[in-house]
Amino acid sequence: MDRDLIDSALAARLVATQFPEWSGLPVVPVEVNGWDNRTFRLGDTMTVRLPSAEGYVRSVEKENTWLPRLAPHLPLPIPVPLALGVPSSEYPWPWSVRRWIDGRITTRDRIADLDAFARDLAGFLVALQQISATGGPQAGAHCFYRGAPLEVYDTETRDAIAALGPRIDAATATAAWEDALTAAWSGPSVWFHGDVAANNLLVDGAGRLAAVIDFGTCGVGDPACDLVVAWTLLDGASREAFRSAMPADDAMWARGRGWALWKALITIDSPDATPAATSEATRVAADVLEEFSRS
Repeated sequence: MDRDLIDSALAARLVATQFPEWSGLPVVPVEVNGWDNRTFRLGDTMTVRLPSAEGYVRSVEKENTWLPRLAPHLPLPIPVPLALGVPSSEYPWPWSVRRWIDGRITTRDRIADLDAFARDLAGFLVALQQISATGGPQAGAHCFYRGAPLEVYDTETRDAIAALGPRIDAATATAAWEDALTAAWSGPSVWFHGDVAANNLLVDGAGRLAAVIDFGTCGVGDPACDLVVAWTLLDGASREAFRSAMPADDAMWARGRGWALWKALITIDSPDATPAATSEATRVAADVLEEFSRS
């Protein structure tokens, strides 16, 4: 299905057909929409979440099953499904209705105290890791291998380094990547979010971390993938505050750098990336490599 056809009118029709008790409520797009899913506000207290492509459909049942179990153990709100929609003649995949969470998408200028924000985020992730992982979805295709060994993306990363040529420091990038590969995870599998990024973090009116959303890539495995935010959103003192508050030894930090480097390199190399995304990925890659060189 063409993702551009997944609009508020379609969402409203699906709600009216499958959940007529909510058919009179307005359906409007949220402030910032994601790529994997299209989200619309339903009235004042709910959202409608529709996968944008078949590859993201498997997260619907996963989140429907696990988010209600995770939520009571976490210090901040997360999305909790209220109803599960089914495929129809207009829309071919399952979808969900969820509780609305107040807050705004995080940007640096909306954060009142970046160091405090970093500590609060680390506290959330530590709490997530401490939830029993028994029966949880092991890292694999459902989460695009977040939480799995970095070797999954070895060929893709090396191909990107080769393709970028003089646009990056290829020797340092290769060394940083190989350092991440050798820093293997040996601990027990724990819960991870899988996509801790600014667009998945909400702040309140006072500029504090208010909620964590979009658990489509969550699972059970190596939590190093959740460290990527240290380079994409944090820097300097806030990055150190985040690292100090996380149970992240040097090996885990190296794998986190690897995850950040992989995503940055494939974004820079992608012909579909916007100029803004390429510029930001270039900054992240340079930051990762500079830190690696000092380590």
